[in-house]
Amino acid sequence: MLFTDLLNKKHEILLPEFNQLFEDILKSQSHPGDLLLTRINGFYYPEVYKWSNIENKNPYMIGMGSEGISDRCHYKFIDTYRKTSIAKLTYEDYLKQHIWSEEKAKEIKILENQESLFMQIEMLIYLKIWEADLFIKKFYEIVNLSLGNSYDWHFKINESNRDNDSTGNRETIIRKKIRDQLKGKYPAIYTALKNAYKTQIRNSIAHSRYFVSGNYIHLGNYIEEDKASQIQVLNFEEWVEIFHNTMSIYNQLIGFCNRIDDYYSASSEMTNGLINVRLSRKYPVKKTEYFDVKYSKENNDWFPVK
Repeated sequence: MLFTDLLNKKHEILLPEFNQLFEDILKSQSHPGDLLLTRINGFYYPEVYKWSNIENKNPYMIGMGSEGISDRCHYKFIDTYRKTSIAKLTYEDYLKQHIWSEEKAKEIKILENQESLFMQIEMLIYLKIWEADLFIKKFYEIVNLSLGNSYDWHFKINESNRDNDSTGNRETIIRKKIRDQLKGKYPAIYTALKNAYKTQIRNSIAHSRYFVSGNYIHLGNYIEEDKASQIQVLNFEEWVEIFHNTMSIYNQLIGFCNRIDDYYSASSEMTNGLINVRLSRKYPVKKTEYFDVKYSKENNDWFPVK
């Protein structure tokens, strides 16, 4: 379950740094339309060459794509949980219900059964977030722009050992290309990511190698000799911290993308609704192109102008 007081505390810590990150990108991006591309999802899709129903087979696109449709599906599930699983008590008051006494034994047992269900739903949400291609991509592109790099149209998560043109696997991208790049200038975001994303927990959930007993999660992938697999058991409080950090980061990224919309839609009012963006091609030859996108107030979306 979600505790409003915990989420509010984390929001107060993270929001200033996400605001600063936004302002820093506006100053550091090497083209003024790059940040918009993280919102409208510029991507390279070579499968277009196999299409037989169009003549202009341009593999550089903007829009949802399959990863966006997937993201929308998972968002609906997560958002439903956010709206329907808010605890009525503060976190501190809720924990007081667990103080043991013989008279409360049955009550505590009922609580633990409820928590087992909540935790297993939350573990699914945890996986939906940290495995999601578009969530990882957006975060990567934002950090990439904060470093002064151009938008990466060719971002690709490694799916197999045969991939030789990928950005990296999920763990490498999250840890090395997102989290660690934020450490110096945005310590609160870095700390939240470090406390939220645990490879061992993600793998344990993905392979169903865990069980819940009472209000404890026992992981089945503990390896004594592996420094990255040292978690044997998570108690309720530890899981609450991990999950609330994850949800806080998820919420902040949604807010960040909404702010991108607000900024560029306002900017487009001075340019007949148009924003110029940059396309950094690699194929068929390496070159830079530019095109305009137009904002639709009716759909709250952007589309390319031919």
